[in-house]
Amino acid sequence: MSKTIAVFGLGRFGRSLATSLYDSGVDVLAVDKDHDIVETMSGKVTYAASADLTNPNAIKELGLGEMDVVVVAIGSDLKASIISVMVAKEEGVPYVIAKAADERMGEILKKIGADKIIFPEEETGVRTAKILTSSSFLEFFSIDENLCLIEMKPKAEWVGMTLRELELRNKYKINVVAVKDASEMRSFIDPDRPLEEDTELLVILDKKDLGGIN
Repeated sequence: MSKTIAVFGLGRFGRSLATSLYDSGVDVLAVDKDHDIVETMSGKVTYAASADLTNPNAIKELGLGEMDVVVVAIGSDLKASIISVMVAKEEGVPYVIAKAADERMGEILKKIGADKIIFPEEETGVRTAKILTSSSFLEFFSIDENLCLIEMKPKAEWVGMTLRELELRNKYKINVVAVKDASEMRSFIDPDRPLEEDTELLVILDKKDLGGIN
């Protein structure tokens, strides 16, 4: 089943995130107070709506109870960010991500319920979309135009099997460069050690092959 994600705030980051999610097959609700911006997003997401994000009632009318994730991408408006995070959690949204302009703002948003804080200088909408649309990806880093580095959990069907048995390079065109378990990240990889559910893999692959492990 496709995830349903709301993006609040359609600045550069919010627009990039919303369109990348939608292009990945996610149902996206894009929200901003600016009617003109909302109009430009119509057709690029599942649904675009104009709402005053400093008004709790206006936010509740968006139907957040159906959302898997809400991303508060407002950034510079602390009041709107705080109210958006609080209402999203009150409405039962299981995972709320909030963009913060600085560390102090991040601390405040974390205290009032945000599950994850992101900072514009460290994140891009495309990177965040890659993580949100996969049940396996923990982190996504673009290396260049073609290659990316991914920190990921093993797919369910990989658990209990060894890297030698999985033949990931042949089947998925990915190269495992490090393995992390309960102890540490190791660049020495034992190909005959079975993967566990909490194992983390650091892999490099071509962006065009992402669909194979998404």
